[in-house]
Amino acid sequence: MRRQIPATAVLLTFEAAARHQSFTKAAAELSLTQSAVCRQINGLEAQLDVALFRRNRRGVMLTEAGQAYARQVAQHLTGIERDTLDLMAGRGAGGTIELAVAPTFATRWLLPRLAELARQRPDITVNLTTRTRPFLFDDEEFDAAIYNGDGQWAGAETHFLLREDLMAVASPTLLDGHEHLTPHHLAALPLLQQTTRPTIWREWFESLGLQVSHAMAGPRYELFSMLAQAARCHMGVALIPRFLLEEELREGKLVVANPHVLARKNAYYLACPERCADNPAVTHFRDWLLNEARASRHDLDDS
Repeated sequence: MRRQIPATAVLLTFEAAARHQSFTKAAAELSLTQSAVCRQINGLEAQLDVALFRRNRRGVMLTEAGQAYARQVAQHLTGIERDTLDLMAGRGAGGTIELAVAPTFATRWLLPRLAELARQRPDITVNLTTRTRPFLFDDEEFDAAIYNGDGQWAGAETHFLLREDLMAVASPTLLDGHEHLTPHHLAALPLLQQTTRPTIWREWFESLGLQVSHAMAGPRYELFSMLAQAARCHMGVALIPRFLLEEELREGKLVVANPHVLARKNAYYLACPERCADNPAVTHFRDWLLNEARASRHDLDDS
């Protein structure tokens, strides 16, 4: 028997009281009396031998220890709720994958393809949460992650998906009827910058043997999707991977401003933590995703 674990009902009461920082509001949410909430919180503090709340005439306030414990309890209760909902939905035969993914990769490349996975395996559900940088899988409730980096991730197996080869794109209006613009012509246009890759325009010009003094000047945007939208609005020229622009290029909303491609060392990878190595749903998702990435690379080579 795990004697040191408080009863779930008590933890639910504590989480509600911590979230509201009010015993009265917690009691109303849980359909309890205020005195019942007080008794449960007092009993929890006695079991832990730690003060979780400060009491005063105006109400209650979490202590520093109470704040830390509330964060952990809320996280674990959310995980239990999610697992319970998955089981109730009859997904036990397949599974639910909690996937962390770079935002623009998710909206521009992954989501348009997930419908096919759902058709093949309706028993597998993929929940997406955006993350822009690697993290420790031990600290997060994720089963896999798609990220941009060097392929190194502690405690995880990584699989190459797509290179981040950047090409200059712009609205057709900025090209003024020309098929392409020379690098010198591009340098005279507003250069749209990306916050997390502040030197990419300088790298692009240097890869052509050019030094452009203002290569790092221009409005900065955090995501490739923001850059694409700014370019569509005739605000300047952007460097974006071609595979993130399939729709805009196909519909002519954006065009290749110059055919030179900047090949970067970083690429997009799938990372799977070691604890999910034998998870059938994760394994199927991994194999499906690698096949989709191979097909995408083939299409890019032919374009």
